[in-house]
Amino acid sequence: MNILHVCANPKPVEQSTSKQLAARFFGKLLELSPDVELNNVDLYQDKPPYYSNDLFRRMWMPVDDPAYEPSRAEEAAANYTQKQTDELKKTDVLVLTMPMWNFSAPGVMKAWMDQILAPGFLFEITDEGNQPLHNIKTLILLVASGGIYKEGDRRDALSPQIETAFGFIGIHDIRVAWADGQRTHEAAARRELAFDAAEELAEELAEEIAEG
Repeated sequence: MNILHVCANPKPVEQSTSKQLAARFFGKLLELSPDVELNNVDLYQDKPPYYSNDLFRRMWMPVDDPAYEPSRAEEAAANYTQKQTDELKKTDVLVLTMPMWNFSAPGVMKAWMDQILAPGFLFEITDEGNQPLHNIKTLILLVASGGIYKEGDRRDALSPQIETAFGFIGIHDIRVAWADGQRTHEAAARRELAFDAAEELAEELAEEIAEG
């Protein structure tokens, strides 16, 4: 089982609830499934470039014209995309760790998603619809937020974005542990509930790994 963990939080672990969620999740998972192969990507250490016109042309011109030959600059613009999608093609489970900022994902996570949601790299467009070029079946989302958000809350732009973007490339099994209310008087209690949920997700995944 290969797991790719992508983290979008610049804080140290002791100051970051989302990173603490990840620590609880992976601590339990590796305890139960020590043979898991884990690769970590810290988006504040390996920052994705912003989407550019050269990258847009490299990704989308071959869709419009299969005979299109990208320029050297366009190929170079896809270097980060190629590196990240090479890792994603070896991945069975994708784990995303992040805080909610201003009701959505951190900008660095959006920049990473812009890089990897790429036709010809992670999916291909066919007459029958998008066809995945990866083997990822499950996405685990580990999030912390200051406010409390119920399912379907219009202020939550983060989870719909993740569900829509990754559903677009065939990843529909999305499991969530969310430490919300971290700027309320209920913060400690809600954090512990989220830690328990993260460990339950790890146990569930470990059982699936054991069953093959």
